[in-house]
Amino acid sequence: MKSYRTMCKKTWAVILAIACHLPATWATNANEIEIIPKPVHVEQTSGNFRLSPKSTIGYDAALQGQAEYLQQVLGQSTGWDLKLKKDARKATILLTLNPEKVDKPEGYRLDVTPKGISLTGRDAGGIFYGIQTLLQLFPPQVYSDKRQHGVEWIAPAVTIYDAPNRPWRGMMLDVARYFYDKEFVKKYIDMMAMYKLNKLQFHLIDDSGWRLEIKKYPRLTEVGAWAGPDHNRLGGFYTQEDIKELIAYGQVRNVEIIPEIEFPAHILSAVVAYPWLSCTGLQHEVPTQHFISRDLLCVGKESSLQFLRDVLDETVRLFPSSYINIGGDEAVYTRWEECPDCQKVMKREGLKKASELQGYLTNVVAEMMKEKNRTVVGWEEIFLRGDVKTPVVGLIWHNVRDTLLATQRGHKAILTPATHMYFDFPESRTPGEVKAATWMPPISLEKCYSMEINDYSPESTVLGVQGCFWSDQFIHGTVLQEIDYLNENRSENYAEYFTFPRLLALSEVAWCRQSDRNYSDFRCRLSHHFNRLDFKNCHYRVPEPIIEQMNPTATGAIEFTLSPAVADADIRYTTDGSYPTVHSPLYTTPVTVNDKSDFRAITVVNPRHYSLPIYFAPDYSGYKQYGEYTAEWKPLNVQPYLTPWRFECTGKISGNGTYTVSFIYTKGETPFRLGTLKLYKRDELLAEVPQSVLINANSPIATYRFTVDSFEAGTPFFIEVEACGEKGNDTSGLVFINKVTQ
Repeated sequence: MKSYRTMCKKTWAVILAIACHLPATWATNANEIEIIPKPVHVEQTSGNFRLSPKSTIGYDAALQGQAEYLQQVLGQSTGWDLKLKKDARKATILLTLNPEKVDKPEGYRLDVTPKGISLTGRDAGGIFYGIQTLLQLFPPQVYSDKRQHGVEWIAPAVTIYDAPNRPWRGMMLDVARYFYDKEFVKKYIDMMAMYKLNKLQFHLIDDSGWRLEIKKYPRLTEVGAWAGPDHNRLGGFYTQEDIKELIAYGQVRNVEIIPEIEFPAHILSAVVAYPWLSCTGLQHEVPTQHFISRDLLCVGKESSLQFLRDVLDETVRLFPSSYINIGGDEAVYTRWEECPDCQKVMKREGLKKASELQGYLTNVVAEMMKEKNRTVVGWEEIFLRGDVKTPVVGLIWHNVRDTLLATQRGHKAILTPATHMYFDFPESRTPGEVKAATWMPPISLEKCYSMEINDYSPESTVLGVQGCFWSDQFIHGTVLQEIDYLNENRSENYAEYFTFPRLLALSEVAWCRQSDRNYSDFRCRLSHHFNRLDFKNCHYRVPEPIIEQMNPTATGAIEFTLSPAVADADIRYTTDGSYPTVHSPLYTTPVTVNDKSDFRAITVVNPRHYSLPIYFAPDYSGYKQYGEYTAEWKPLNVQPYLTPWRFECTGKISGNGTYTVSFIYTKGETPFRLGTLKLYKRDELLAEVPQSVLINANSPIATYRFTVDSFEAGTPFFIEVEACGEKGNDTSGLVFINKVTQ
């Protein structure tokens, strides 16, 4: 396979060049300039720079960490121990700070010539990002942690000026629902830094786990960090020494780690350790299955508030970030409404609704943090629940229009909408997609890249953009849990599968001006980065082959023309509707089939790493008025007597409101009888609709209506309906769900 792929390399280069509207000769250049995120200005000049064992790295004294980083990266792949020269004015690679030459924070100027490399930055962050750009100019083997033989370590001669458009380019890693060890977090920081992201929101606290050592409250990690029986115990935590190590690691890579101490909701792990923190004082267990606890931090008890002060004091002393994240989302206020202590605070503060207690608490904490030179960050609820007087920064995850409210109330915002930037959603609806969150539609790479964000200015409300990777799928069952004794890493692979390549799209959205973004151009540059991820030992979702043309022929057949989404990868295909394998025919020229559903094709990076097939979803546009397709019944599913038929509707139930469920008879000779319908949130019955109806060809539609008033994001929903065939099973149909009111 390898030799054939080598023979085909020039052919694929021409195809890629056509697809990207580039000269074919440029596409075959061994030193293509395929930088992500796209720099502000790139000028290619003649010749190449060649690295050798005698090359040296000179640096300003303030850049020792960055120089040692470059030495290490180049050393582990080349096997050369390049000499470092502190305060040198001459060196093969020279790193210098000069704010007069580079006027923007985190900006840099990179000059690569056949004689040497000069990298000038306004600050250490700019130098680090110039190093990342330089590494992308070298062959992809530069990312290997093992010595690579037979590689020409050359980079094209270029002049690049670059600086980010926005100061906040972030990623959130949820280590509370699933504990990732310290080494994986370092790797995640590395991958963020490789693509010039600079803020890591560290989601340390949630109902299912407390991951940060707090010395004054040891039970937080002795009890709150673990779930399940001893023989199958899940969890873990970071010691304060671990945190210091991670912070130092991030500082060299210009990644600021921002701790998230979640409250007043999502804090059950602390309540389990110290029941007196809640309004009820009841003892609970750390959950092994996902749900959002109704227990909140009690606002009415001084002991609870003192706990919060103590925890935040230790956290602030540990983390040097100028921000601290307090979470603040998805609180249900019934406990506060029933708590006499909380009611006393409401009366004292003149509050009319229990939800306003959250604004009161946010004010207390924001003022406390202001005294410590920290700015409070939290989900958008923190400035929507009551009057918050101290300026805060809201993470806008639910409704992008809430940035207007942030402006009106004197706050700042970061865009992280679930519609575009939640990486725990799948990329597609293709059958075979890895288990993922389903309460929102899939987020394709192109959709992620297409997110609109205004260009930044110092007066802008929106500081930047952030992606989120939630780990709650790990506690929706045991599908993803490791078998400890086999020392597996499938959970880490799973996290990387969902993060990449969408993190690369995020990086360009965050770094570039919107007017400079072009998805076709990005897709072509991206095709060359998968090889870099391979050498970085980073897992990723392999993209399907790109359909360049799908043309009808004179006979009514369809001709497919494809191009590779991964440079140098094979494309394998079938023409009978079956799923292709790594042994299926190799695609080299356009393929003709009678019907598009007969054609399937996959990208094959190697025999163990390949994509899902190109998939054409059924067309349900004729049923648009009934909402989203949810399920179907066929003769083999149909029982002869009324029997509960249960199917998942997660994602179709997308919030509180009124819904209709429509059962539509499509074909068959047997009428289909339906009885009582029930809606479940996990195993909790939310709605029950008694009904008895018979549908057939003459009367093909039955509709049920119910209301949801306790929606939980990330929670599975199911419909169970009594159903049977009337004297037979020759019946087929479709089920649609429509949200009719908010």
